[in-house]
Amino acid sequence: MQSSSPEELRLWQDWSAHKDPRAGDLLMKKYKSLVSYHVQRISTGLPKNVSRDELMSLGMMGLFDALNKFDITRELKFDTYASFRVRGAIIDGLRKEDWLPRSAREKTKKLEAKIEAMEQRLQRHVTPEEVAEELNVSIDEVYQTMQEYLVSNVLSIDEQLQDFDEVDSKSFVIRDEVTKTPEQVAIQAELLGDLAESIKKLNEKEQLVLSMFYTEELTLTEIGETLSLSTSRISQIHSKALFKLKNLLVDEMQNSN
Repeated sequence: MQSSSPEELRLWQDWSAHKDPRAGDLLMKKYKSLVSYHVQRISTGLPKNVSRDELMSLGMMGLFDALNKFDITRELKFDTYASFRVRGAIIDGLRKEDWLPRSAREKTKKLEAKIEAMEQRLQRHVTPEEVAEELNVSIDEVYQTMQEYLVSNVLSIDEQLQDFDEVDSKSFVIRDEVTKTPEQVAIQAELLGDLAESIKKLNEKEQLVLSMFYTEELTLTEIGETLSLSTSRISQIHSKALFKLKNLLVDEMQNSN
């Protein structure tokens, strides 16, 4: 087990060998901040009806699962191992509970249809402000709905992926996920190049927020504290940047065709 203090190592030994309740409780408390971190990141874009407490509960179940299945003899950091379990437990719980109400799903579909109709009429991409005016809603509501739509798509994609549990699996086929064909390498390089160029077209603050969120892996609250802005303001900047990127990448694809 990597980077463990003598005290923590004793806790792990007591838990692993005897399932000592005190050791388990102390380890759960020690890594609770890891659950809070993933709850903060996953909750970005989720509607207000999704309770943070419920997400924390799902994440803590994932943490306990990781605690039970972690092998302390392996050269692996528990933080890394637990992150997959915690995130997976939260996402699985969201899927089962159908976190996005039917009314919200209908709202995202109507918004997409309205954006498409406006763009066909105006023959250009529309701004969130124009969409808000057309629908007679607030700009924040447009950003929130678009973010719910994006997160919903991510969860739908995740649902198609097969989770691999090396502890429980008895037979499996290993597919070569490392070696890419020359075509895949070229396509990936082109996509990354398009994304990099599109990001450069965002304003400085939008670039900074995306970099801090996706590269430095700070939470929205941490970014807000760093930039002396409220969490809601950072969320709005994040949503606006994603909205712009979506349009810029669509332009790139259309121009390449």
